[in-house]
Amino acid sequence: MPIIECVPNFSEGQDLSVIKTITDAIESVSEIRLLNVDPGKATNRTVVTFVGEPEDVIEAAFRGIQKAAQVIDMSRHKGEHPRMGATDVCPLIPISGISMEETAHFAQKLARRVGDELQIPVYLYEAAAKIKGRTNLSEIRAGEYEGFFEKIKHPDWRPDFGPLEMDAKTGATVIGARDFLIAYNVNLNTTSVRRANSIAFDVRERGRVLREGDPITGKIKKDENGNPIHIPGSLKSVKAIGWFIEEYGVAQISMNLTNIRETPVHIAFDEVCKKADKRGIRVTGSELVGLLPLDCLLDAGRYFLAKQQRSLGVSNAELIKIAVKSMGLDELGPFEPEKRVIEYLLNDPKSKRLIQMNLQDFADETASESPAPGGGSIAAYLGSLGVSLATMVANLSSHKRGWDERWEEFSIWAEKGQILKQHLLNMVDEDTNAFNGIMAAFGLSNSTEEEKLVRKNAIQTATKVAIVTPFKVMQLANDSFEIIKAMAEEGNPNSVSDAGVAALCARSAVLGAFLNVKINCGSYNDKEFVADILIKGQQIVDNAISQENEILKVVYHKIE
Repeated sequence: MPIIECVPNFSEGQDLSVIKTITDAIESVSEIRLLNVDPGKATNRTVVTFVGEPEDVIEAAFRGIQKAAQVIDMSRHKGEHPRMGATDVCPLIPISGISMEETAHFAQKLARRVGDELQIPVYLYEAAAKIKGRTNLSEIRAGEYEGFFEKIKHPDWRPDFGPLEMDAKTGATVIGARDFLIAYNVNLNTTSVRRANSIAFDVRERGRVLREGDPITGKIKKDENGNPIHIPGSLKSVKAIGWFIEEYGVAQISMNLTNIRETPVHIAFDEVCKKADKRGIRVTGSELVGLLPLDCLLDAGRYFLAKQQRSLGVSNAELIKIAVKSMGLDELGPFEPEKRVIEYLLNDPKSKRLIQMNLQDFADETASESPAPGGGSIAAYLGSLGVSLATMVANLSSHKRGWDERWEEFSIWAEKGQILKQHLLNMVDEDTNAFNGIMAAFGLSNSTEEEKLVRKNAIQTATKVAIVTPFKVMQLANDSFEIIKAMAEEGNPNSVSDAGVAALCARSAVLGAFLNVKINCGSYNDKEFVADILIKGQQIVDNAISQENEILKVVYHKIE
């Protein structure tokens, strides 16, 4: 699911009722999740953070900008922070399942709507910018609200969308797409701010000024234009400074990681460790400020496991645990992923998804008088168990004594297994959702001819979903045979029986899911589609039976 974050900055930080009116407008789009509202009295500015799928996010952003234009009067605004409009800036940030280019497209779509419908001058910035020289927010905002009445008239500063003059009440706004920014602090075993700063200068992209003679007290060298010459630091897209935290009694390197694809958290941590060590200082841990995408922790977990030459094909929970312990994210206090990871915050706490049940509850739910979960969900679960067993064999093989040089070979198989496992687990709920979709369609009113037609079409649409869903289970379970066979032939010989059980599960998942495909095909009117999917389904069944037989031959040969 593509997820983007939106962090609009509104020019009101003192009147909580006005702020609540704006956030209520944002939350009127029920599909988005409001994560944070941070008002600042001195800056007279509020930063709001919410996430969701792209279309929902830009709808919520539009409503927030619209409401801000109604309740904020820029002609009366005073504050310490630079600003140019009721909604000063509104960045969109890709979180998962979406590229920066796609995110920039949504920013442009939002900007056009704000300009056209609200008649607010809009400038595009960062990745969404269409005009050279408008990527930098500070350059666009230069002159601020007071200077923009004249600035907007200059040919070089015509807005990208909206009117060519600025309304005194609403001002202008900037909309764009940018990378996720992470505030990250690394803890040191020193109280010296000067030494912490030295490390910060070593790593930050800007580096330190070049001096004559003594690197600390020497005269600053300048270029032909009179500007200080800098020695670049070792990390791109990183801003850093040293400071002392009285609360903890230690110095820290405080960093802003402005492009986590260029410098991820784990690389920043390791680089600080190296630079600190050269100066006789030890890193004792670190802390993340605010929220972060799940991939940041997963990538960190993989990075540290790879350094240990251990299999990367472990669960997300294990990857996060490795990341937290490796970077000491829990040194200054508990690190709770469910409260810090954006994707986890999106999970509905009231959700009763099947895969979140324990084994007892899942079995009880299946055995109840309710028709769902049924055979389709069980087939998907069987498939997930099969590939989980194969993944277990891969991980055991990766860590087998005497096979150290093969750790990466088995790690790759384990990673493939983890991906298939998660897809199949998701299908457990998808199959039940598909069944519920059919029941909902049958429950539609059919009093009038128009209602009968709507109901008929809804039933057909839901039926197709109920065909395609178990068919996908068949494909996923069939894909797992490659891993299972490799583990039976090449994996830890002590676990070959586990590979055999995996093959039995995968074959049962394929055949079981095909039963659901066939029973739902009987109610679907598109006979050409039905004929095609039944042929493809039978081919998958034939392959599954063949693969199972081949794997079991290997298993029996090794255990007899």
